[in-house]
Amino acid sequence: MLLSQSTWLDVEKYLDEHDAIVVPIGSMEQHGPTGLIGTDSICPTVIAEAAHSDTLLVGPTFNVGCAQHHLGFPGSMTLRPSTMIAAIRDWSISLRRHGFRKIYWLNGHGGNTATIAAAFAEIYAERSLDGSATTIPELRLLQRNWWELPAVMACCKRLHPQHDGAHATASEISVTYAAFPDAVRDMALDPKVAPMGSFTDAFDYRARFPDGRIGSDPSQASIEAGREIIAVAADALREDFARFSRG
Repeated sequence: MLLSQSTWLDVEKYLDEHDAIVVPIGSMEQHGPTGLIGTDSICPTVIAEAAHSDTLLVGPTFNVGCAQHHLGFPGSMTLRPSTMIAAIRDWSISLRRHGFRKIYWLNGHGGNTATIAAAFAEIYAERSLDGSATTIPELRLLQRNWWELPAVMACCKRLHPQHDGAHATASEISVTYAAFPDAVRDMALDPKVAPMGSFTDAFDYRARFPDGRIGSDPSQASIEAGREIIAVAADALREDFARFSRG
């Protein structure tokens, strides 16, 4: 099921037997000259929607995350960590009000992980500080990076054994190409393999990585590879979500 394409009656019926939901979460940031700005939101969304079923409900995508270091590139957007924490809390509490007790956040952006964890801590602290196990229902929260699902990393390494990179990777761009074939870009990259390294703010990032890539050669990306990654990731998500929902 997809929450956006369900009625409230559909959701009420789902909640008669299930109390878990998948929420894709990503970012809106540059992904080099050939990658879509929405890559980190597209990937978890496409994978979750490929995995959806009568027992796996997919919520709307939280599609702007923590990406201040990408603001040196036009089109990139960010939330402050405090804003993102507050929004995750509001989303979670809204779902809890209806009877959801488990929320599986499928993440597409490594820069979100610390803030998502902080948001979980805020939500758990509210119940702890309340001092009553009955006033606020228990809510279990899990974040999982889609590329860390079982078998997914092995699939990406097999398809792109060299220079997949750390940002604007061949694997993630392949997923977006499979989702949007008309978005395929064919252009020479200079250098072909981007440098690796660390960064601080948006100015430092742009100076160190002028075209936005980190360690990657996304010219390897293909629609066929993307389709394979999506299929493997969707199967892995179904299994991981089933374990989480039973817990």
